[in-house]
Amino acid sequence: MAKVARKQTAAAPAPNDEVLRQFYGYSLKHSYLLIRDDMIQTIEPLGLRVATFSALAIINAHPDITQTQLAQALRIERSGVVVLVDELENADLIGRNRVPGDRRSYALRATLAGQKLWKKAVATVHEHERVMLSALTEDEQKTLKDLLWRIGATEKFD
Repeated sequence: MAKVARKQTAAAPAPNDEVLRQFYGYSLKHSYLLIRDDMIQTIEPLGLRVATFSALAIINAHPDITQTQLAQALRIERSGVVVLVDELENADLIGRNRVPGDRRSYALRATLAGQKLWKKAVATVHEHERVMLSALTEDEQKTLKDLLWRIGATEKFD
């Protein structure tokens, strides 16, 4: 097998993802990953993960929500909610109480510690978003949020 001699040229530019940026889905995913990675670093010192942050948010907003309702709100399997609820309960951030008349259901409610942590987390995440979106004007940020909400509103559920 003969070796092909290659002409030495200047270093080629590093490959990039520009060809993929023409697709909305890719651009949304790329932005999401950047924001999510920073969010993970932002809430980790509070002892939260994105999943536990999300669950704590829903529980704070809807005291006495059931685990089934929480699974529906988070759009995850009920078995995944059990893990989140156990984690939050073990951290004394939520309490789990029986639902009267239904021996299989639990009502979830944030503890005082959970409420305090939630308030701190909200402030921390708002600051995270302020920094992450600082390249956009306030009007552009509102437009972005509106557009994302409108895309989500087109989702079809069974």
